[in-house]
Amino acid sequence: MFRALTPIVKNLLLITVGMHVVVSFFIPQLKSLFALYYVESRFFMPFQFVTYMFMHADFWHLFSNMFGLFIFGPLLEQFLGPKKILILWMVCGVGSGVMYSGYNAYKMGKLSNSIEAFTANPDPESFNRFVSDNRHMFNPAIYDFIDSYSRNPDNYEIQEQAKRAMLDVRESQANIPMVGASGALFGILIAFGMLFPNTQLFLLFPPMPVKAKYLVLFYGLYTVYNIFVSNPTDNVAHFAHLSGLMIGAVLVVYWKKDRRNFY
Repeated sequence: MFRALTPIVKNLLLITVGMHVVVSFFIPQLKSLFALYYVESRFFMPFQFVTYMFMHADFWHLFSNMFGLFIFGPLLEQFLGPKKILILWMVCGVGSGVMYSGYNAYKMGKLSNSIEAFTANPDPESFNRFVSDNRHMFNPAIYDFIDSYSRNPDNYEIQEQAKRAMLDVRESQANIPMVGASGALFGILIAFGMLFPNTQLFLLFPPMPVKAKYLVLFYGLYTVYNIFVSNPTDNVAHFAHLSGLMIGAVLVVYWKKDRRNFY
């Protein structure tokens, strides 16, 4: 199977796996440097839009992305050529990072608006709503504080503590990094589904055959569902996945307009 690997796919696998080994066993500080942070975070650097793709949370995160590239990448490279498979991978990866950053900025903006509204008119009910919306960021002791605040709504010190707690949540959210090549992989998946829609794939879980177009459709719908559900404890960047799908689809449509783009 490894003999069937095409040059770009093979090099992407080697670079990404190699970076994971370096970060895991030799220079762990690189992970924090190369991960993608919110643009207003003190840890953000522009080069992270590229480097985050080569960082992964753990072995299984790395394995799932590289397994997808290993399975779907070679046939795509043979069909599109090395130049376009590399463009597809990089544009979908960088583009999904950029689009996720925009989505993240929108969420951070809502958070900032809540804090500003509370600062202008501090009251226990507003703070309670903030805690409820961001409960995954607080420990259970916060409810004792809410009870104390409710009984002393005009206490200046308690109001200041509430403001600091809200600002701490914003700071923590701003410094949550994104890593992984999932956006790039989803670009590969949508391209495979559009170019080879009726190719039969055999799933491991559940063990059954499925056409590529239905597998990609399932991934797309599942991703959209997770974005709308928005589970606060889910650490998967589903919007980045959706971004990779959309960017990959646009590239394939653009290339298919002129058959000379395929070689």
